[in-house]
Amino acid sequence: MSGSRNGKNTRPRDHRSDSKKRYGGPKREGQEAKFAVTIKSMESKAEHRFSMSPRPMAIPADLDEPQTFHLEWAVTPVPLKTEEKVAGWVVKRGEYGWLTDERVDEISKRVKDEAMTLDQALSLRSALLQQKTVYSHHKLKRQAKALAQKYRNGSSVIELSKEHDFSPMNLFRAVLEANGWSKNQIKERLRNPSSMKEREQREFEAAEAVDRVASVDQSETQQKADLFEDILADWFEAQGIRLRRQPEMVKEQSEALGRPVRTPDLLFLDHVYINGHPVAWIDAKHFYGADVEFQRKKMKKQMNRYIEEWGAGAIMFRHGFCENLFMPGVQMLDSGPIDLARLNSDA
Repeated sequence: MSGSRNGKNTRPRDHRSDSKKRYGGPKREGQEAKFAVTIKSMESKAEHRFSMSPRPMAIPADLDEPQTFHLEWAVTPVPLKTEEKVAGWVVKRGEYGWLTDERVDEISKRVKDEAMTLDQALSLRSALLQQKTVYSHHKLKRQAKALAQKYRNGSSVIELSKEHDFSPMNLFRAVLEANGWSKNQIKERLRNPSSMKEREQREFEAAEAVDRVASVDQSETQQKADLFEDILADWFEAQGIRLRRQPEMVKEQSEALGRPVRTPDLLFLDHVYINGHPVAWIDAKHFYGADVEFQRKKMKKQMNRYIEEWGAGAIMFRHGFCENLFMPGVQMLDSGPIDLARLNSDA
């Protein structure tokens, strides 16, 4: 009979349940098999969207007979193991801002022999920081009063951010709210920092300077994303493919429905097959398609709205994507075949 003299089992504890969670989402192969019937239905909807009555939104009633285009699109996805390895290098505790030249050089040297570029690694960092910021929000709210007390006692936002590992701007917002500011008041004051007292102005400027995740000014990022969309639209139109662009759909739906409802970046008005699969629409993402839960869930929610209306489509990632990234009815593409000279000259 095994066991100790006091009758308790003394076998070593099984630590498998404590092991680190596997990086990334479920295995793509298994997901493709699981959703095979669903994907077939989504692709069928894309193929028959022009014969539906009534037609899906944004497809003109007087549209001429659609033509058919078959495109072969070579992609070079990043292996999941590579993304996992690089993910461990690009995020450090208390580091939310633009990286120093030394840190960029460090990451560049590490990815040199990996199947991932520096741009992809830096974009992956943005996705991981965004997830970290969102998933730590409840913790930040719980600690807001204590943080606000430290702030009143003289601690700076940057000091508190490094000590507690919260986004500087989100921490600043939480401190202001805990000190009695309303959400609207915070929003208005951050848009017009000169309306704040001297210390708050100083703290805001310091936090904004070292926070690329929750900063107020995202205009430069949006300008590059808009240009990327235009480059893609121009490329497909140059192939003779008819399409509608997001701005005109936003205008049309805003006038008819009071707000934009479903507005992918490109909606094809011809039958387009990419690598043998029907693609009714494309959404352009000016970042790396990481297999990171928060980013994946956010994109899937958006893409499902397009699938409900037009059927299967695709996402075009400026900086490529992870091989394991999967969403039913959504083909993953990188921008390899597209000439991005216009975008690079604006970088």
